[in-house]
Formats: sequence, structure tokens, C-alpha cells
Amino acid sequence: MILKSDSMNKLINDLRNLPATVNEVDYRKRGYHLEVELTSGQVHEFASLLRDLGFYLVFVSAVHTAPAIQIIYQFAGYCRPCRIVGRAPVAADGSIPTISDIFDGANWHERETKDMFGVIFTGHPYMQPLLLPEEGADLKPLLKRDDAVKTMDKIRRPAAPDREQGKDL
Repeated sequence: MILKSDSMNKLINDLRNLPATVNEVDYRKRGYHLEVELTSGQVHEFASLLRDLGFYLVFVSAVHTAPAIQIIYQFAGYCRPCRIVGRAPVAADGSIPTISDIFDGANWHERETKDMFGVIFTGHPYMQPLLLPEEGADLKPLLKRDDAVKTMDKIRRPAAPDREQGKDL
């Protein structure tokens, strides 16, 4: 069921004013309500808007895709049942602005993402290794071989099949 209310419509319009591409999705099939496609330059404004609207950060991670690594942000609301996923490609130099100045919890998520994928979060106050030893900082264990990298269309999870009433699949 897609949420439709005045507050949801206002949220969608606020996100589109970034400007960003906003797609409504079925929570039962995706686990979130809105999917927002961003540029790396929109990330900071996106996070500020969601903070101002009462959302909290659930996680920051990445997916190694072609043509660029995608940073994934998930937010949820305290005051309404709404989850939002934001996706932004890193810049050609492998960087994207930090949101740790907006959401303190992004600090360790961004450090972990740097450890695993090598993404630099510009403006981050302490971009030191979190999980890897200092001598292993160049490992980037979640980067794929060039011949194994796929586009987002190829790896995007298909929507779950509808469940028949009263029956588990």
C-alpha cells in the first residue's frame, strides 16, 4: 500500500524541489516508501531537509555499480510511518559530501563505507579507518573486479511477489 496523505504529498513535493527524482514504491515489496535519485551535489541539502522534517538516519552504505559507486542513504520518520531511500553516485574522483555534520550517526557509517569501498566523504571530521587496520587502508574489500561490475538495473532487487491472503510463499 502506498501512503497517500497531505503530509506525504508535501514531502514528495519538498523532495522534488531539490530537484530530485522521487519514486513512490510499495513498502510491502521494497521495505521503504520513497526512492530518491540524487546527484552528489544534492546529498547535503537532502539530508538537511529530512532532518528538518523530523526524519532520522537509519544507515549509509554503498553499492559498487557501473558507471559509479552508488551511496545509499536510508531514513525513517519518528512521527509518521515512512522510510526513504536516497541514492547518489560518487563523483569521478571517488568523493561525495559528508552528512555527518547533519546526522552525527553518519560519522561511523561513512568511515565504514570508506574502509569497504574507498569513498572519500569530503568535509568529514575524522576520516580514519574504522574496521580495517591502518596498514590495510587500501584494501577496499567490497569493490568488485572490473569484469564483475554491473549496472543498477541489473542488480536492483525485483519486487517481492504478492502474497495470497493467508498463505506464505
